[in-house]
Amino acid sequence: MLYAGAIVLRTERPMNGLETLTRRTLAGINSNLTVVKFQTFDEQIADRFTDERMIARLTMLFGGLALLLATIGLYGVTAYTVARRTSEIGIRMALGAERRGVIVMVMRGAMLQTLIGLALGVPVALLCVRFVKDLLYEVSGADASVLVSAILTLAAAACVAGLIPARRAASVEPQTALRHE
Repeated sequence: MLYAGAIVLRTERPMNGLETLTRRTLAGINSNLTVVKFQTFDEQIADRFTDERMIARLTMLFGGLALLLATIGLYGVTAYTVARRTSEIGIRMALGAERRGVIVMVMRGAMLQTLIGLALGVPVALLCVRFVKDLLYEVSGADASVLVSAILTLAAAACVAGLIPARRAASVEPQTALRHE
């Protein structure tokens, strides 16, 4: 009995029904020839990179989870700060502070925390790129567009995390806030 390990068919352009035509032709040559696995070249390449694709998806998942945790953490710190400053916010509003001013005050604190985090994190990330670039395919250094998009994503997440407590602080009634202590 003879076994053909693989037969490669090359066509000038993609053909519909190539698998059926191949099976029929091989059966016409010898009825004992069967096709066990029929794959296009693109499918073969995709099969070679399943592990890498899975690792890339897991990395994206963990990156998204880290972003979510950072957002929740910043929200918690900002909400705690607003809760501690409720009487101060009530006094400010009783003295005539506008809601917009209170929102700006709380958002300024949240964005300051974000800027401090970015000021520490960006240089560390740039330093780590030097060590990781040899381990990654076609990575020659820090990509400015990726870095800018990461910074903008973190800034947007910080805005969302700070806006919720800021709006809550702006909706505080001065009488309730003064009785809070």
